[in-house]
Amino acid sequence: MKSLTVLAFFALVLILPNCSSKMEADTIFTHAKVYTVDSAFSTVESFAVKDGIILATGSSEEVLKKFKSASVVDLTGKTVYPGFIDAHCHFYGYGAGLQEADLTGAKSFEEVLQIVSEYAVSHKGSWIMGRGWDQNDWPQKSFPNKSSLDKLFPDTPVMLVRIDGHAALVNQKAIELAGITPGMEIDGGSFVQANGKLTGMLIDMAIERVRSKIPPPSSGEIADALLIAQENCFAVGLTSVHDAGLEKSVIETIKSLNQEGRLKMRIYGMLTPSDDNLASYLYQGIYKTEHLNIRSLKLYADGALGSRGARMKVPYSDDPCNSGLWLTSPETMKKMAVLADSFGYQVNTHCIGDDANHEVLKIYSEVLKTANDKRWRIEHAQIVAAEDMDMFGRYNIVPSVQPTHATSDMYWAEDRIGKERMNGAYAYRSLLAQNGWIPNGSDFPVESINPVYGFFAASIRKDLQLLPEEGFQTQEALSREEAMRAMTIWAAKAAFEEHEKGSIEPGKLADFVVCDRDIITAPEKEISGLKVEQTWLGGKRVF
Repeated sequence: MKSLTVLAFFALVLILPNCSSKMEADTIFTHAKVYTVDSAFSTVESFAVKDGIILATGSSEEVLKKFKSASVVDLTGKTVYPGFIDAHCHFYGYGAGLQEADLTGAKSFEEVLQIVSEYAVSHKGSWIMGRGWDQNDWPQKSFPNKSSLDKLFPDTPVMLVRIDGHAALVNQKAIELAGITPGMEIDGGSFVQANGKLTGMLIDMAIERVRSKIPPPSSGEIADALLIAQENCFAVGLTSVHDAGLEKSVIETIKSLNQEGRLKMRIYGMLTPSDDNLASYLYQGIYKTEHLNIRSLKLYADGALGSRGARMKVPYSDDPCNSGLWLTSPETMKKMAVLADSFGYQVNTHCIGDDANHEVLKIYSEVLKTANDKRWRIEHAQIVAAEDMDMFGRYNIVPSVQPTHATSDMYWAEDRIGKERMNGAYAYRSLLAQNGWIPNGSDFPVESINPVYGFFAASIRKDLQLLPEEGFQTQEALSREEAMRAMTIWAAKAAFEEHEKGSIEPGKLADFVVCDRDIITAPEKEISGLKVEQTWLGGKRVF
């Protein structure tokens, strides 16, 4: 009997350490203010990560009691958010544009010419390319003319794209290479003329006539653009992006870089509706890996407000003979929507003007027919007529917005469309009310890649100089909690990825950022100065 008791004691001694032993984690993060962005928008102090996945969250004491790791990172009170997600951008286009003359912020056409001249000295190529000018920032707010470019560059083709990508100025050499002549017309665009002569201004689809003559980038050049875009995006806390319009050559390079382990950014790729893309991806069904998700089609209904290409129900207030453009006919958009639906693809359509929003909402409703979870998106949803607003909720159509457009356009938008139509412009709270969630993107490089600027514009409704003092249409502001959800969990939901990312919860990818301040509670003057100190992707530090 005694021997049995001794055996039982030693058995208990052996069992007890196993019962109380801690689970192994790769990394434990402690002593932070962690916004989990879960359903309760709760905060915790600590979380453990293993194999790129979050194991648990809680107080530092609770997590350290349950887990052990050779790597315990004390975040000394820093603020942690889920990795930021940009729900509408041009990730590859941004990287490619870094190789061109940067015209962003130029305060006059003369400054544009100076930047381009300096760029041409150090960049010897068959074309001179630039992007970022905005005539609304100039003393003379009319479109420029090519005459100065012709004098500076008589033998080298030049194309300078407006900040929104929907207008461009080219010189005579580029016009000749593209075979453009006075009086020529093109569907979905225009070759601007004055006194019967070409001015060099191209609107929307007219740009493609010239772009088709530019030599395509090599796979190496595409790779360089993607990698520099990744580096810059990680530095501002972006861990996922929705690239709004990718060609097959770019997608294949993304796949190759993913396999090599060089491109880690998580990309939700929207397909341009080219024959190559339809055959290679859409007809093959959904393509999904940890870093690349292809299950959506990107369409363009109209152009941009800044270049007066946005399609309006009635003419522009400052251009009474112009109602904007259809970049894609309603008939073609309907055909593509039916095709995408037959393969289980999401449809995401660029709509700026109230007529564009009306027509696409109508097309979606005809295809979707009833409430659904297909998450078809209106990209921008910039000007929506009051009578069309409830169609978002009725058919569960997602308004995918870019709040920095509001604070960029607020100085001149009313001049374009008039006071009455402004009631449905940049109406983020009204749009949020339709489905109870709304994703936020930036549309970079049209706007800055910094996602905090979008958070600021959405919730504070002022520019970075804190103007106007009273805010811009503040009745349409989101709360700070809503603005944070819009750039994390709601952005993930817009890509059908809310169960794997977008919040700091057990079972989700360990994508998060460590920052120097709490922008949920900080004074508004301190929000835009947020500094991302660390960016983590899948439990590995990438910045």
